[in-house]
Amino acid sequence: MRQISLNARAAQDAATTDEIEVVLLSFEHASLASPLRLSTDPGARIAPAELAAGPWAEWWGDAPALIYGTRSTWRGADPVTDPYLFLPAAIILPDEIEEGPTPARIAIDNVHDGIGDILRSITDRATVHLAVVLASSPDVPEVELLDLQLISASGDGDQFTLEISRLPIEQETIPRDRFTKRVFPGMWR
Repeated sequence: MRQISLNARAAQDAATTDEIEVVLLSFEHASLASPLRLSTDPGARIAPAELAAGPWAEWWGDAPALIYGTRSTWRGADPVTDPYLFLPAAIILPDEIEEGPTPARIAIDNVHDGIGDILRSITDRATVHLAVVLASSPDVPEVELLDLQLISASGDGDQFTLEISRLPIEQETIPRDRFTKRVFPGMWR
């Protein structure tokens, strides 16, 4: 059973609430020097000088005057130098089907030229970590999906659609242990 915080439970049960659910995304890939961190909430204003000092400078370039995002320590991020930058996005969570893993879709508005450059530079699968947090407590994940794979990225001038999914169950190594006398002595009498 999944555990959620009392604040999240109270917000879900209330008729109206001030709590905002925020999706944090962390993309890891060998071609990226540091994880690419994105957020669906423009809750905190981030000074361009903070990005120039952090890992964002390599892909952001000249930062605009107004930058917003979420300051969180999720996945070891430094809230000052590694904020989760806000990008307008819509997230469609997958349904479970018997044929295989259904991908979650993330539609990101094309608000910066660097987004397309990053997506075009990735030729193999990136690892994606996703968490749902409350804006009032961004360090505590209410839902956490780790080690997903970016399976496709497509888009045009207006919007990019990313598909992320778990590995197909056929690629999982089961059984992990071999049934030998040393590992399972009770089977061999």
